[in-house]
Amino acid sequence: MRVLGIETSCDETGLAIYDSELGLLAHALFSQIDMHIPYGGVVPELASRDHVRKLLPLTKQVMAEADSKAEDIDAICYTSGPGLIGALMVGASTAQALALAWDKPCLGVHHMEGHLLAPMLEKTPPEFPFVALLVSGGHTQLIDVQGIGQYEMLGESIDDAAGEAFDKAAKMMGLPYPGGPHIARFAERGTPGRYLFPRPMTNRPGLDFSFSGLKTFTLNTVEAAKKANSDELTDEARADIALAFQDAVVDTLVIKCKRALKQTGRKKLVIAGGVSANKDLREKLEAIMTGMGGQVYYPRNEFCTDNGAMIAYAGCQRLMAGHQNDRQIKVQPRWPLTDLPPLASSAKQ
Repeated sequence: MRVLGIETSCDETGLAIYDSELGLLAHALFSQIDMHIPYGGVVPELASRDHVRKLLPLTKQVMAEADSKAEDIDAICYTSGPGLIGALMVGASTAQALALAWDKPCLGVHHMEGHLLAPMLEKTPPEFPFVALLVSGGHTQLIDVQGIGQYEMLGESIDDAAGEAFDKAAKMMGLPYPGGPHIARFAERGTPGRYLFPRPMTNRPGLDFSFSGLKTFTLNTVEAAKKANSDELTDEARADIALAFQDAVVDTLVIKCKRALKQTGRKKLVIAGGVSANKDLREKLEAIMTGMGGQVYYPRNEFCTDNGAMIAYAGCQRLMAGHQNDRQIKVQPRWPLTDLPPLASSAKQ
C-alpha cells in the first residue's frame, strides 16, 4: 500500500509518501519557526495561513520525488488531532479534497501515535512491547505499549509539558523561541554545580510530571543573577542556569523512565517527540538502558519534530488493517491517545 501523509498540527507543514513494501519514498518539511520567533511562540492564525500556502507545493514536491501519480497512491492520511484546530482543519480539508478528487480512502491519524511509531522508520525498529516516552512541546507522557493502539498511560504532565518548560525558561533567560536548542547550546558552556535545581516529583511515588515549580525556580534564579550584576544577565550566568535547568528536566525524565521500566518489566524504551533530540537526554537514557540490560530507540533528528513521514507510516498501518474515515472533515484538538482502537495483530508478547 502506498500512502500520502499530511501533517499540519502546529507550526510545521509535513508531507510524505510511504510504501508498505518499499518504505519511505519521499518526505518534505517546511518549518514556520522564523515566522513565529518575533512573537515568542506559535501564533495559531499565522500558522493556519502558512499551511494553506505550503501544502499543495509540498504535495507536488513529494509526488515528484517519489515518482508517483494520483493513480499510484492507494490512500491519504492526515493529522486529525491533537493540535491547533485551524491548522488541523487545513490538513484535513486538503486531504479529504484530494481523496475525493482521486477517489481514494482517507484516514485521520493521531498525532502522538505518529510520534510513538516514528522509530519504526529506522533500520533497526523496536519490537513490541516497550515503554514509550513521548516528550514534546505539548505532551510529556509515559506509555506502556503492547502494540499499535494498545496503550496504557503510565504517567503524564499535570501542567506544562517539558517542551513548553524549555520555551518558557529560555524566554526568562532572554533566549529566542524555540527554547530547547538554545538552552542546549548555552548549557554546553555552563559550569556544573554552580546552580542546583530541583527534580520535581521525583521524591514521591508515581510516574506523573510537573514542571511549573521548576519554571518558578528558574525565574527566581534569573532575577537573583541579574540583581547581582546591575540588573543584567551575563552570558556566563545564562550558560550556568541553562545547564542547571536542562540537567533538572533531563534527570527528571530519566528517573521516571527508569521507574516505568521497573514497574512494567520492559527492556525496551522508545523516546520520541521534539525534546527527544536533546543530546544529554539520549546519552543518559542510553546509559541507564545499558545498565539495565536493555535498549533505547529513537527516530533520527529530522523525525523527532512534527513530520509527514510519521503520519504516513502510522496511517498506513491502520489503513492496511481496514481503518478509514468517511468523507466528513473532522478534527479533534483534544484526543486522548488511549481512545484509539487496537490493532491486535501488531502485538508481540
